[in-house]
Amino acid sequence: MRIVGWMLGLFALTACTTVPENVDPIKEFELSRYLGTWYEIARFEHSFEAGLTDVTAKYQMREDGGVRVINRGYSPEKKQWEEAIGKAYFVGDPTIGHLKVSFFGPFYASYVIIALDKTNYQYALVTGPNRDYLWVLARTPQLPESTVMSLLDKASALGYNTDSLIFVSHSRNDG
Repeated sequence: MRIVGWMLGLFALTACTTVPENVDPIKEFELSRYLGTWYEIARFEHSFEAGLTDVTAKYQMREDGGVRVINRGYSPEKKQWEEAIGKAYFVGDPTIGHLKVSFFGPFYASYVIIALDKTNYQYALVTGPNRDYLWVLARTPQLPESTVMSLLDKASALGYNTDSLIFVSHSRNDG
């Protein structure tokens, strides 16, 4: 089951809440503006998302002050939606875009926002604890090519192999 794959993929990061070397999380982060639905525009492929299309991440406040994370994607192979629900908390200062996220028990992985449209919170560039993880997220299923290229240029300058990115198809209305 792919949900188990999502969990095991994040489990492989085993409590790794570090930030990649020479990468800085954004400052002046406002969680209340980040909440809501984000569409995955591009990603590095991992077993926990392999083959999924129409991937979204929804962030909601939890009663304990953390963030509820709902990752959802469509598996064309299985012809069904798959979902993983997790939780996230700030690693330190809540105005710094560095959180830890867990989909599997007590094991957390870094969620580091390294670029963000601070004016309208319409796009973000996110990494994990190392350069094997990278996501381009947006509030809409598509971004202007110039915005995507700007984000990819930033990622490339930080040492990410952007040639390995998979661009995610968004063709289903109920995703």
